[in-house]
Amino acid sequence: MVKLLEYQGKEILRKVGIPTPRGTVVKSVDEVEKALDIISKGAVIKAQLPFTGRFKVGAIKFTNNIGEAKDVVKELLSKQFRGFKPNKVLIEERISVKKELYIGIIINDSYKVRSPTIIFSLKGGVDLEEIAKTNPELILKINVDYLDGLDKNHVSKELEKMGLDSELREKVLNLMEKLYSNVFVAYDARSAEINPLGLTDNGDIIALDCRIVIDDHSLYRHPDIKIEIPKDLNRSPTELEERIWSWEDKDPRGTGYFIQLATDTEKGGYIGFHGIGGGGAMLGADALIKRGLKLADYADTSGDPPASKVYRVIKTILSIPGIEGYILMGAVMASQEQWHHAHAIVKAIREMLSDKPGFPVLILIAGNKEKETHEIIRKGLKDLPINLELYGREYIYKTDFIAERMKDMVMKYREVRKNE
Repeated sequence: MVKLLEYQGKEILRKVGIPTPRGTVVKSVDEVEKALDIISKGAVIKAQLPFTGRFKVGAIKFTNNIGEAKDVVKELLSKQFRGFKPNKVLIEERISVKKELYIGIIINDSYKVRSPTIIFSLKGGVDLEEIAKTNPELILKINVDYLDGLDKNHVSKELEKMGLDSELREKVLNLMEKLYSNVFVAYDARSAEINPLGLTDNGDIIALDCRIVIDDHSLYRHPDIKIEIPKDLNRSPTELEERIWSWEDKDPRGTGYFIQLATDTEKGGYIGFHGIGGGGAMLGADALIKRGLKLADYADTSGDPPASKVYRVIKTILSIPGIEGYILMGAVMASQEQWHHAHAIVKAIREMLSDKPGFPVLILIAGNKEKETHEIIRKGLKDLPINLELYGREYIYKTDFIAERMKDMVMKYREVRKNE
């Protein structure tokens, strides 16, 4: 899943006609001046981070003049919050509201429901779980039939039962319909939340904050969305991860997954890990770790990716400083055409390892075009000074053997380097 930052979510909301405060995104103190008009009237400055509860951790602050704003922006951009270091802050006008509401749409995957669920609360600004515990009567939940869409008459009656007058009920209902049809459905979202939804003194409603999570498999349909935080990370992305995801979001063919597990690899003791298929790759990674080998990364190229994508992943792995080996643990009979992997392997390794004598390269690859794949790899790497071992289908269940071989190759490489 891809978590959009607040400013990205608000760009979508504005496109579909949901009002938000005026705001400007800045990346440095030097850019604060462009928000002078907003700041002079009182502003809220928010570090752009992929989690809720930012106010509690000091990532949201209020300012009244340009001097304060510059100091706050400098402070926010220099700090880490729950493992994330923001590289953008949002400067917004401060909106006076008389009440904070909540509206959200999630996927309810309960076997009894299995549909989108719209949630509306008369109390916003805090975690929904907290409201559900303390004031469950303030929350309305409505399951939506995905084929039929939102039943406005039914929702209107339920909002009336909660005490909303006709004017506010109509505004909430219209916003709810836009959020469901034009955001949640149109952008293939897993969740779309506005919290808080501010009710102003003149009766208008405005999205003060939002959180939208997009299904990453649908990103090819939304080229306007830029991945700011690679999926499933609980920290800021490294430079190598950003490099991979900048390619991945432009090319939906197959998977080119890369997560950097360590950033101190220059100290030694790490190997580059590359899997094909999640289950087999996890078994291979576990076997390596049990033998004392440390993984610098976790990478996966499955789903029949093109050679260009596999090449980028392998080259990224080999660019990790200080690694003492590379292993492709394709512990599966992959249905994809494996010779695409072969061409990528040859090109990446020839470019990255031609000057590293004895560098361990262990490749376990099996499946479609396996014979041709092995031939391409052997011929393409035969003149390199690396220590290459190549295995096929007869070894896909022998992960312990493969892990032992990798350990022996790494130990041998360490001895060679000691004697240089």
